[in-house]
Amino acid sequence: MPTKTIADRLRDNSIRLTRAERQLADTILKNYPASGLGTITTVATAANVSTPTVARLVQKLGFGGFPDFQAHLREELNEKISGPIAKRERWANSAPDGHILNRFTEAVIDNIGQSLAGIDTAHFDKACGLLSDPKRSVFIVGGRITRILADYFFLHMQVIRRGVTHITSSSNAWPHYLLDIDKGDIVVIFDVRRYENSTLRLAEMAKQREAVVILFTDQWQSPVSAHADFSFNSQIVVPSAWDSTIACMLLLEIIIAEVQEQHWDTTRERMEELEAMFDRTRFFRKFS
Repeated sequence: MPTKTIADRLRDNSIRLTRAERQLADTILKNYPASGLGTITTVATAANVSTPTVARLVQKLGFGGFPDFQAHLREELNEKISGPIAKRERWANSAPDGHILNRFTEAVIDNIGQSLAGIDTAHFDKACGLLSDPKRSVFIVGGRITRILADYFFLHMQVIRRGVTHITSSSNAWPHYLLDIDKGDIVVIFDVRRYENSTLRLAEMAKQREAVVILFTDQWQSPVSAHADFSFNSQIVVPSAWDSTIACMLLLEIIIAEVQEQHWDTTRERMEELEAMFDRTRFFRKFS
């Protein structure tokens, strides 16, 4: 059953942290989780706080001490870099009783619940508002696996509004797309564990062009999050060698539904025009 990451705990407890503890939490999150893997003195020095501040923070997060805190960080790091074979062996050795249909479905439902519970609605609404702004172009890119999500999102956004571009997954072609990214444009990036170096580089270059970066990632967070204006984290662990994209797909469909309503009159005209084209080309089979 998925559990909250230390990053989640830091965000959840931000209100009850002291100024020094918040400063420490911000430092840890900047290069998470590697930033918390040094000695207690190293971590304190990096955040310009005292070692007692580090000790107090880890206790507030529910850990018995700094070694316990770091042990959990290392577990998360192992999860982040796990390949399909390692993930399969881990759940197969401790698989609960019951049919795979039930076990898998229960895991997905739990993933959805935890993913949606972690979304700030104001943050969500602002991202949807930007995605629906006709003055901003939207560029969408995914990786080796997540390009499926990128393609799905692009297909719908292209119908809903103008100015949507699907960036090819081939990184050697990215500079061509970057040429057209202006200040305030939106770059939507999909990146989950076994994070791709080329995707991180694209995010860095997009921010240099003053684009707004919207990231869809997992519970451990892609390194792209350091450059993202909006990050949406989805729980992805299921009893399989593969990670699940269902929670992220649900979030995308909610966003699509919201963005299409922002300017429905324009969207409806585009849909009607598209349907007329389909009729002319006889793209879909008619039964009447």
